[in-house]
This record gives sequence, structure tokens and C-alpha cells, in this order.
Amino acid sequence: MEMLPLRVAAVAIFAVTAFDGARGQGSASMPNAVQGFAQNRDQPVRIESAVLEMRDRKKEATFSGSVKVVQGDTTMTSRTLVAFYEGKPAQPTVPSGGAKGTKGAPMPSATPGPGGSSSIKRLEAKGNVVVTQKDQVVTGETAIFDTRANLITMLGGVVLTQCQNVVRGDRLRVDMTTGVSRVESDSGKVQVLMVQDQSCGGTPAAANPVSPRQPPPSHQNQDKSMH
Repeated sequence: MEMLPLRVAAVAIFAVTAFDGARGQGSASMPNAVQGFAQNRDQPVRIESAVLEMRDRKKEATFSGSVKVVQGDTTMTSRTLVAFYEGKPAQPTVPSGGAKGTKGAPMPSATPGPGGSSSIKRLEAKGNVVVTQKDQVVTGETAIFDTRANLITMLGGVVLTQCQNVVRGDRLRVDMTTGVSRVESDSGKVQVLMVQDQSCGGTPAAANPVSPRQPPPSHQNQDKSMH
């Protein structure tokens, strides 16, 4: 029996988990980009944005304008990021030079999961959310980090890619305690594309367009080569 490549096998297992999860079958998970936040939970979090607005009465901190979150080898970009907290929020360190934005500002309390600060209850990223870890990418419209439940949920036309493997659904739920990922679809059908014998060299294949076919040599060129 021919063995599937590792990446393809991972997608297949992920699909089985998604379809059979309602019946309690399958506990394996696909290593997707969102899992990077669980794997790097002990790493500091750096948030870059054009504007940071603090609302002490509402216990909210809103980052807006080209938001970029980096934790270890995992990166998330979005239009906005809202942190809901208890007590006093962690004060980001503003870079020298009087910069108005929060570029490079460390915010360790934003670390999701048990490794982070207990002051952060919830994080919500909205607007063209893209999570990247090495050759894996997850896209959606909203990402919600529930630090108490240790759960990450992505909503809105979720697409997971790794090289040429693709999984599409309406929701992605990642349990950072168990490591199980689950894709759900409102139509009841999660779309999965598996490509065998692929090699993307650490870059998603979708980002590299296929080169057009070269036209066959003309008879004139063939005659010259014969002489």
C-alpha cells in the first residue's frame, strides 16, 4: 500500500476529525497555523498598529490600522484587535522618538492560554485576518481568543492552506488544551483538497503561479541547429 506524504496524511486526518467529531470519533489534529499560538505560548507577544486606544471604564484596549501580532514563528494580521481585560492592562512600551503608533510594543499579557496573563479575558481580531506559521496559512474575517476556555475560533469563510493542500469551511475551532482542530460548515460539507507528492520548500504553492508552457521550437530554429 502506497504511503501518503506527511502533509497529505495530516490533511486527511484533519478532515476525518471534522466530519466525525459530532459522533465523538477521531481525536487527531492537523497542524495548522493557528496552532502556532499554542506552541509559542511561552514566547512574548509583539503588537504593531497605527493607533492604540485604551478604555479603562470598559476594560478594553483597541489596536487599529494595519495590526500585526507576532509570537514566536507565528504572525497574525488584521484591521483591528480588541483586548478585553480585568484590572489594569499591561502598558505597552512606546518606542523612542515619540512615535504615535505602537510599532514593536511588547504586550506579554496578550499571550493566549495558561502561559499568558490572567488579566486578558478575550482577544478579538477583525477584518481580513491572516495567520501564518512557516508554510501554513489560515484566513478568515474574525479570530476570537478565549483565554479562559483556551479556545481559538476563526469565522467567516475560513481557508486553511499548506503548500497545495486546502481545507475550506465556515468556522475553525482550535482547542489549545487538547490540540484538536475542528472545521465546520453551515452547509454540512467541509471542502478538502489533497495533493500528493508535492514540495513547496516552505512557501505555499498557491503563492507561486505555474509557469506557462514554452512553445515548441520553430522549423527555422531546427534548421539552424542542424547546420
